[in-house]
Amino acid sequence: MNKAEIIESLTGVNGARKKSRIPAKLDFYQSATGLFLGLFMWAHMIFVSSILLGYDAMYDITKMFEGQFIFGEGKPILVSISVFIVFVIFIVHAGLAMRKFPINYRQYQKFKTNMYLIDHDDTKLWFIQAYTGFAMFFLGSVHLYTIMTHADKIGPYASSDRVVSDWFWPLYILLLLAVELHGAIGLYRLCVKWGWFDGDNPRETREKLKKAKKVVTIIFLTLGVLSLAAYIKIGISHRDKVGQRYTPTSSITIQYNKNIKAV
Repeated sequence: MNKAEIIESLTGVNGARKKSRIPAKLDFYQSATGLFLGLFMWAHMIFVSSILLGYDAMYDITKMFEGQFIFGEGKPILVSISVFIVFVIFIVHAGLAMRKFPINYRQYQKFKTNMYLIDHDDTKLWFIQAYTGFAMFFLGSVHLYTIMTHADKIGPYASSDRVVSDWFWPLYILLLLAVELHGAIGLYRLCVKWGWFDGDNPRETREKLKKAKKVVTIIFLTLGVLSLAAYIKIGISHRDKVGQRYTPTSSITIQYNKNIKAV
């Protein structure tokens, strides 16, 4: 760190005696990583919920991400690499967000008091986002690390075994609530902060965005609960066969036809 950087970090003024742009840049990076993670969260939920369409649908989605359509067979390492990238972005986003958290009880008390005195809905949403973000740092890290190091154990049976037999269901319930609340609030606040949909009447737009946030939260929470319930149901029925991998219907049909021809 050179002298100019030290002065800027201590005074908030750069060598040209102008206000430092570092906070604005950090805000931009926080927003960019948050946007990526929010959209990833929605896509991830849609892919995970493929189990509701049947075992084969979930199996096909898994093999798609493993690159089977390119290599002719699944390559779990591709999933590990993708998760690693998401994990890095997740950690960077958490680090950038932490700089805005109250760092001691006095700051926390002042913020909470002001929040209720002002009675500002968006400030209360930030408070919820801070709590859920703190929870996600631990819950999400466990999930991402597990998937990254066990990418070969994803599928109708393998994922269900992890949920039930490996006792991940309590973590996933808490993670589902934290992720959906944090993500929906975060994307809403990004729209408001950067004025993406302001139009001619920003106040009216904000109310519409709040309604959209509630609808999206309900949809994805419902989808998440139904998906988790499906994995729990499969995991319970598969308890006596933990470790067994799912064989897609297409493979069974091909093998059956081969056996018929052999006879």
